[in-house]
Amino acid sequence: MNDHDVAATLAKEAGDLLLRIRDHGGAEGDRRSNAQLLDRLAQLCPDDAVLSEESTDDSTRLRRARVWIVDPLDGTREYGEPPRDDWAVHVALATDGVPTAGAVALPAADLVLHTGTPPAVASRGPGPIRLAVSRTRPPAAVHHLVAALDATLVPMGSAGAKAMAVIRGDADVYAHSGGQYEWDSCAPVAVAAAAGLHVSRIDGAPLRYNQPNPYLPDLLVCRPEYASDVLAAFAGFTG
Repeated sequence: MNDHDVAATLAKEAGDLLLRIRDHGGAEGDRRSNAQLLDRLAQLCPDDAVLSEESTDDSTRLRRARVWIVDPLDGTREYGEPPRDDWAVHVALATDGVPTAGAVALPAADLVLHTGTPPAVASRGPGPIRLAVSRTRPPAAVHHLVAALDATLVPMGSAGAKAMAVIRGDADVYAHSGGQYEWDSCAPVAVAAAAGLHVSRIDGAPLRYNQPNPYLPDLLVCRPEYASDVLAAFAGFTG
């Protein structure tokens, strides 16, 4: 399998597992999904390093060009609230700090979006800009963005679900400024970029992965026609 196939296959397998054990709760889901992903990556990519939300960070990854960055269960709260489908599995490969392959599984929606066959971005109808935001922890800039962009809010769960909502046509912008880690965004960014969306930090800087500190506090994924307006809105945000 090539890297794209590995990402898509492993995300699908982990998602299938999570569906089977959903009634066991989020902690068990996190643990078992992580164990399966680590086992499969060891089988298929034994020479690559792994950075996972659910595993102790191993600094040897910093000496590797190829690092798999995974979130075994993104959206644990939503996973624990069946039949919600806004939770995900993230599997991505960063090569020299850049996402080069990735998959986001939305198991409860029976979808895997991945870089092997980049998804087509859904067409957009008339209406205000739709801003995907956390349904429980909206970032501080939300009200500023709503005013600056004359936007409406689309609350939902996991970061992966929000980024994929832009591809699927359920939102136009996913802008996050409230703090994240590399595993929250690496796979969504890989898929979104492959689909032709704009991806960057909220100041327009490129996103870099496999850094010594995996904290990556902000993110912008949006339809390219809105990128300049959103970046300008963030430039005017004083917190």
